[in-house]
Amino acid sequence: MLRKIELLTLLVFLGIAPAVLADQITLKNGDHLTGTVVKSDGKTLVLHTEFAGDVTLQFAAITQITTDKPLHVALKDGQTIVGPITTSDGKLEVGTKTGTSVEAPKENIVALRNDADQIAYEKALHPDLLHGWNGGANVGFSLTRGNSQTENLSLALNAARATKNDKLSLYSTVVYGTNQLATPSTTANTETGGIRYDRNINPKMFGFVGVDLMSNALQDLDLRDVYSAGFGYHAIKSAGTTLDFLAGLNYTHETYSNGPLVTPPTVPPTYTSYGVTNRFAALTLGEELTHKLGKTTVLTQKLYFYPDLTQSGGNYRGTFDLGWVTKISKWLGWQTQFNDIYVSNPPEGAKKNDIVITTGLNFAFAH
Repeated sequence: MLRKIELLTLLVFLGIAPAVLADQITLKNGDHLTGTVVKSDGKTLVLHTEFAGDVTLQFAAITQITTDKPLHVALKDGQTIVGPITTSDGKLEVGTKTGTSVEAPKENIVALRNDADQIAYEKALHPDLLHGWNGGANVGFSLTRGNSQTENLSLALNAARATKNDKLSLYSTVVYGTNQLATPSTTANTETGGIRYDRNINPKMFGFVGVDLMSNALQDLDLRDVYSAGFGYHAIKSAGTTLDFLAGLNYTHETYSNGPLVTPPTVPPTYTSYGVTNRFAALTLGEELTHKLGKTTVLTQKLYFYPDLTQSGGNYRGTFDLGWVTKISKWLGWQTQFNDIYVSNPPEGAKKNDIVITTGLNFAFAH
């Protein structure tokens, strides 16, 4: 008889042991949930359960929390306390390694994180330079034969590495086209590229520095390099929409391959062109918009205006970019891009406006 009682006691203990060791959540309506607290941002709490997986709860609806394992508790004053959690009189009590408890009102809780989530959070604050990149590569190609013989290729790369405090952006675009009928000719030959670094000053303001490079063979532009610095303002910053306004100064250096014919010191004399070089300071005024259209499409738009500050005549340059990417799968999408580049004082014989429209596949990546 004694042995049966011991066996029954052991079975009861084994049955309730998992519940005792698990984290316990009590809601305002009296419901009790058992699992493992994963994380909380002070607004919601994620609880991993054995049979329902991850369950998201409203933090305000929780009346009691009891955890078996230590959690990292981040407070509004910047302090982080590590230890198991219990609830007493509407406050969280965090047990520390010294055996004492630290009380924190629920409204002062910024985040709760388990060990794995805390490690991921710390890496996000100070990621390795090769990690945290997101972006996509665009490829478009067209070929015609018969009554027309044309070939057109467009390539683009956009990548960004954003952390809590800063953002590094890279971009590059190549558009090349030829027409092989009659006299073969190049119909497009444009290359652009750039890098920009943003540093947050506060949740709304940020500073930026950047370098932009461009060449356009049909406009006789060998190279335009623009070095910019200034400040930006987050007018809208939400999960679905960002709208930024930017203002600053830039130094522009550009070289055009065509220019007045000159006679170099050779015998016999020949005539050639050394091109035209411009160096000047200008304003950088810009606006950038990113907006999610539904679940699969992202719209991007940029408008920039660069008025010359050093030369008379009101010379300026402007750019307008509009594009969207629609996801087909996690890593594949279809993209369309419209670019308009305007220069008020191009070299003689070149047009002021260049418009480029490209479409093709988008290959997304994350690292």
